[in-house]
Amino acid sequence: MIELPIVTSEKEYKTKKPHWLRVKLPVGYEYAKVRKLVDTYKLHTICESGNCPNMGECWGAGTATFMILGNVCTRSCTFCAVATGKPTEYDTDEPRRVAEAIKLMGVKHAVITSVNRDELKDRGAAIWHETVRLTKELCPETTIETLIPDVKGNWEALYTMISAGQEVVSHNMETIKRLYRRVRPQAKYERSLEQIRRTKEFGKRTKSGIMLGLGETREEVYEAMDDLVANGLDILTLGQYLQPTKMHLEVVEYIHPDLFEHYKEEGLKRGLKYVEAGPLVRSSYHAERHVNVPI
Repeated sequence: MIELPIVTSEKEYKTKKPHWLRVKLPVGYEYAKVRKLVDTYKLHTICESGNCPNMGECWGAGTATFMILGNVCTRSCTFCAVATGKPTEYDTDEPRRVAEAIKLMGVKHAVITSVNRDELKDRGAAIWHETVRLTKELCPETTIETLIPDVKGNWEALYTMISAGQEVVSHNMETIKRLYRRVRPQAKYERSLEQIRRTKEFGKRTKSGIMLGLGETREEVYEAMDDLVANGLDILTLGQYLQPTKMHLEVVEYIHPDLFEHYKEEGLKRGLKYVEAGPLVRSSYHAERHVNVPI
């Protein structure tokens, strides 16, 4: 049985970033190789746009999470480092460039995500479908996870996005129900659950992620897990929220690694097939492990 940590120092757990969140600076040959490919093919990655703490580790291993449909998002989520505004980019050649980059990198498992494109009638579904299709065509041995945005109830767009042959479809809940309006003001908790349910009914391996440290209680995390299981979720990632800039939500609490381990055990007990939990865990972290999870 895990002994859950008792917070004895307000300074350590509330305001000072603890030692377990330290990461190495990105260096090395493989990192430089991925950096060059991303620049040469004029690609966007959520690794950079989202200030991911694992970029050095993942790029050093020759993998990256590609972000399609530009790098300007129509949403104004209060946790996210991706730029918010009116997108101008709609590049129909982007699917080819992404597929070719994935082939050149020789990755066995590719992760693709995107900004929200609420201004597009199909939410960018056509680009999504073509990116996965071309990647499968050029790299038939490569498995794919697509981390898709909220389609705002446009279920036709959803089915177009998820029908191109990817093995895993992820849609992040991001937080617990009570904090939804504050964290994701243009999203709805129940609608995201329905999107996951519809994805599962379509026959896909389903995945989602939640950030911790925004003021949620343990009971609220358990409730979110139960809601996700009830709507067909297979895989859940749990990680520490880190404030991108002073303009974003502040960190309420740094969650101890032992509590992450506790949440992992709870998630499995409640019916999730796989839980990746830890302070530095992000949606795409160790994503190659998730494609073969028995469901």
